[in-house]
Amino acid sequence: MRTTQFVESYFDAWNHCDSQAVADHLTSDGIYCDVPQNEQCTHDELVTFLNDFFSKHHHRYELIGEILTGKDTIAFQYKVFPQGEIVENPSPTAYRGAEFMTLHGDAAMTITDYYDIPGTGRDSTPGQMTSREMQARKYAKSGLSDEQMHCYKAQLVAIMQSQKLYLNPDLTLPRLAKSVNCSVNHLSQVLNSGFGMSFFDYLNQFRIDHAKQLLARRDDRKSAILNIAFAVGFNSNSAFYAAFKKRVGQTPAQYRRHLLTRLNGQ
Repeated sequence: MRTTQFVESYFDAWNHCDSQAVADHLTSDGIYCDVPQNEQCTHDELVTFLNDFFSKHHHRYELIGEILTGKDTIAFQYKVFPQGEIVENPSPTAYRGAEFMTLHGDAAMTITDYYDIPGTGRDSTPGQMTSREMQARKYAKSGLSDEQMHCYKAQLVAIMQSQKLYLNPDLTLPRLAKSVNCSVNHLSQVLNSGFGMSFFDYLNQFRIDHAKQLLARRDDRKSAILNIAFAVGFNSNSAFYAAFKKRVGQTPAQYRRHLLTRLNGQ
C-alpha cells in the first residue's frame, strides 16, 4: 500500500469511528503508543480503548501539511475538530497532534501519537498534575510560544525520521538542538513539555523501534543482539536491554523468539 493511501485510510477509520479499522493499521504484534497518557496498546487493546473513546467523543481528523516519509517510516501532523465544527472558525477545543509510524510491509509496527488537548491538565492524576505544573513553572520565562512549540516538534520528528540522528551513539542535547536550529533550553522544553519525555527516552523510542525492525528481518535473524544494540546507537548491551524491555515489555531475545515462533506457526 502506498504511503498516501495508508494515511488516507487511517484518517478515514478515525473519522468513521471505526475502532477495528484503526487498529488494523497495526501489524498483529504492533504497538500504539499514546505519549501524553504514557500508555501502550496492542492491536486488541487499542480496539477496546477506541470502542469506549468513540462512544463518548465524535471528532473530525484532518491532515496538516505534507506526509514525511523514510525507508520504513511515516510522520505527519493532524488537527482534530469537534464533529460539525466549521474548520475556518475552530473552537478552543480543537487541537493538534503528530504521529510517527514505523512500517513493516503494509502495516505499522509502531504508531507513536503526540498531541496537546487544551484544558486537560486538571483531568490527570495528582502526580501528573504536579509534574505538569512543575514543567509550566520551569519554562514560564522561556519565551517559547505554542506555535513555536508545534513547529519545533514537527521539525524534530522530521529530522529524526529523515536523518536518523538517533543512530549516532554520541548524539547530545546540544547537537540535536543545533540540528533543529533552536536553543538547548527550547529543545529541552519541547521534549519535556511537548512530548512528555526526557532526552534519552525520546532517543531510545526511535532506537528500540529500529531494533525491532532489525530483529524482524530474516537476513538478520542470526545477528548477535549486541551487534544490533550498537547498530541502533546504544553504547552497551545492558542499556539496550533495559530500554528495550521498558518500551516493548520483553527482552530483545524474548521478542526475537516470539517472532520466530509466530512465523514458524504460519
